[in-house]
Amino acid sequence: MNLLVKGRQQGREIVRVTPESAGWHYVGFAAYRLSKNEHLDFDTGSREMCIVILRGVVSVRAGDAHWAEIGERQSVFDDASPYSVYVPHGQKINITAHDDVEVAICSAPGHGDVAARLIEPVTAKRSVRGQGSNTRYVCDILPQSAPADHLLVVEVITPGGHSSSYPPHKHDTDDIPTESALEETYYHRINPAQGFTFQRVYTDDRSLDESMAVENHDVVMVPKGYHPVVAPHGYDCYYLNVMAGPKRTWHFKNDPAHDWLMPR
Repeated sequence: MNLLVKGRQQGREIVRVTPESAGWHYVGFAAYRLSKNEHLDFDTGSREMCIVILRGVVSVRAGDAHWAEIGERQSVFDDASPYSVYVPHGQKINITAHDDVEVAICSAPGHGDVAARLIEPVTAKRSVRGQGSNTRYVCDILPQSAPADHLLVVEVITPGGHSSSYPPHKHDTDDIPTESALEETYYHRINPAQGFTFQRVYTDDRSLDESMAVENHDVVMVPKGYHPVVAPHGYDCYYLNVMAGPKRTWHFKNDPAHDWLMPR
């Protein structure tokens, strides 16, 4: 099973994952580069979406709602949370770039009556997770406490020389509160851009066991199993996580072999 989707280093569409291309049921992800005055137009159809302004300034129209000139980061590595827009199913979307921008489109099946809304940086909770060389910096964009049908969206920065999504954990079994079943994508950005990071995806029985060297703009798909990340010395790693499953709650189980690493 090939879980690595290579990102394009040039061009409008950077990367795209659909439920059909991934062979699963819930998560969709795409990222785009837009130049000043370029437009991105699409229909959400039967899916809910979270538009994350990774860098640059855009205006977003979703049905009758409109948000003008949102976004302030010039890099995903800036010390700031992003602007994002949640859009329910059945909406026409227009994104207009006001400078060179990068936007992510996160999606999952939509069926409810949650209204479109702007997610401002001040509402995106930031936290520090782990300690020592396992320290990473988390920003909850669309957590389970915020209204949505299936989507969960979070971004993480892992400093060079640190590990992340670690100790290895999984969320592929409907066994709440021990564990919830969630598909997941990782959209990776590397700083400096010529670097790379490592990610492994594996199951207890090793029927799935794939280790990947991940470069700037690549996506790693996690249909099941544990999925740790390691950032080599000198290269910081950013990733945007999209999760979705039958129940919109995040419960994970650590690999028992490595659970001793957790603080006691």
